[in-house]
Amino acid sequence: MRRTRPRTLAATAVMAALAATALSSGPAQAADGQSKPGHESFAVIGDVPYGATQVAKFPGWVDQINADPDVSLAFHVGDIKNGSTRCDDAYYRMIRAQFDRFTDPLVYTPGDNEWTDCHRANNGAYNPLERLAFDRSVFFDHPGTTLGVPARVSVADPAFPENVSLRRDGVDFAALHVVGSNNDLQPWTGIGQTTATAEQVAEERARMDASIALLRNTFAEARQRHDRAVVVLQQADMFDPTYTPAPDDISAFTPLVQALVDEASAFDGDVYLVNGDSHVYNYDRPLAPGSVWLDRYGVTGSASNLQRITVDGSDNNRDWLKVTVNRPGADRVLSWERVPYTS
Repeated sequence: MRRTRPRTLAATAVMAALAATALSSGPAQAADGQSKPGHESFAVIGDVPYGATQVAKFPGWVDQINADPDVSLAFHVGDIKNGSTRCDDAYYRMIRAQFDRFTDPLVYTPGDNEWTDCHRANNGAYNPLERLAFDRSVFFDHPGTTLGVPARVSVADPAFPENVSLRRDGVDFAALHVVGSNNDLQPWTGIGQTTATAEQVAEERARMDASIALLRNTFAEARQRHDRAVVVLQQADMFDPTYTPAPDDISAFTPLVQALVDEASAFDGDVYLVNGDSHVYNYDRPLAPGSVWLDRYGVTGSASNLQRITVDGSDNNRDWLKVTVNRPGADRVLSWERVPYTS
């Protein structure tokens, strides 16, 4: 969950895309169906289910996505619970059971609500790193394999089985474990901490380093193959337009933002960043020349080809995102629509 912020209008989200049942087992290896002309659709959700009402509705929402014949894969971009409910073992296992009901492969990247913020008293006053280990044990028990219908994805670093990549129709995808709460550098006040602990800082640095390494490798391979687009998916909204962030809200993201500028600006194709976290659908280009975010992060350069989408979540979770990989020659590689839930 994001740090509490004053809100105004809309925020951020929408997009992502991925592969059909057969995914590439290695970064440079073509998967079955790689020569298809495109026009495949994928589902993206995030920040769901939040609270008892959404938990009760979640199986029906999974059923609706499963029933769409165009959808060949799904993404969950993090936060499987809200930020004021307990981080107990049984809840994670219940969500895993629902994830296993997807009749297409499902790629899930963790959010802060399922580990970073579990120090809060109303979350159970857990040690966040213990909850992170538990989250991995529940959702990433078969590294390199999706949830839902099993399909292979690439894991660059065994220490971070949640960081995965894949390729489809000349589009490269990277799911990065990057979360709100300043990527877990905000103090664990619920268990008596007033500053980030040394263990906390070490974990964040290692996870960010691994995420950036995967990002750079994904772009390098996309350039080598002259692919059409790169899609990056993560939980954290690093460019929430609804408030002016304090430094300790966003400082941890600076290395990743610089890496995105570097890699996107050197890539001759579309770049898409898909995130959750701020709960309101939004589409923008936060790293284009003149963007306020370039100054806020103090990064060098710009990337006008990076398009950012935030998916609806929390109380705004009334729809799922249907993303299509368009055929070559279309104005842009991806297009998308918000599909209302029917229940």
